[in-house]
Amino acid sequence: MDSAERAAVFDVDGTLVDTNHLHVVAWWEALRQAGHQVPMHAVHRAVGLPSTDLVAHLLGDSRDQGQDAGISAAHKALYGQYVDRLPALPGAGPLLRRLHREGWAVVLATSAGGAELSALRRAVDADDAITATASADDVDEGKPSPEPVEHALELAGVHAERAVFVGDTVWDMLAGSRAGVRCVGLLCGGIPRADLEESGAAAVYADPAHLLSALRDSPLA
Repeated sequence: MDSAERAAVFDVDGTLVDTNHLHVVAWWEALRQAGHQVPMHAVHRAVGLPSTDLVAHLLGDSRDQGQDAGISAAHKALYGQYVDRLPALPGAGPLLRRLHREGWAVVLATSAGGAELSALRRAVDADDAITATASADDVDEGKPSPEPVEHALELAGVHAERAVFVGDTVWDMLAGSRAGVRCVGLLCGGIPRADLEESGAAAVYADPAHLLSALRDSPLA
C-alpha cells in the first residue's frame, strides 16, 4: 500500500485533546441555566454529537425547541473559558507525526469548527502532520452520520477500505462503521470498552500514547 492510498482519520475532542469532561460541565451548566436538570453521566454519553443533536438527545422531541439556540450558545460561552489552555492527551502529537512519516494521510474529522477547532489544533501541535480537516463547517450532518468520515476520505482521496478511523465515543464508532471504515476506539474519552466494541471498534487502546506504543500490532500497522 503506497503513501497516497491510506488515510488515518481522527476525531479530536476526547481522542487527541482531553476535553470531554470540560464539555460535560459546560453542557450541564448550560442546561441547568435553561431550567433542565440532566445527570452528568447522561451528558457525558451524549458528548460527541453536534450541538443541536446533543440537546435533542438529552431533552427529547417534546422539549421547547426555542431554547436550543440559547442552550448551545451558553455551552459555547462556558466552554470558551478553557480554550486557551486545552490539554493534548499523552502521545497525541507524536502519534500523528509517526503516522505521517510512515506515509499515512492524517485527516481530522470533528464536530468542532472555527475558533474552537483552531484551539484544538494548537493543543495537539502537529499541524505539520495533518493533511486535511473535515469540520462541522463542511458537512450537513455530524456523527453518528457517516458524512464527516466520508468527507475526510474525500479530502484524502482514499477509499474506505484503505482507511482507519480513530475516535473515543459510540458516535465515532457508528460514524466510521457506517462509512465502511475500520474503527479504533480510545478509552481516554471515558466511554467503556464494551460500548466502543459494540458500536464497531475493531480494537481499543487506552489513549494515543498506548496506540503509538502498540502501533505495529494495531489496525494502523
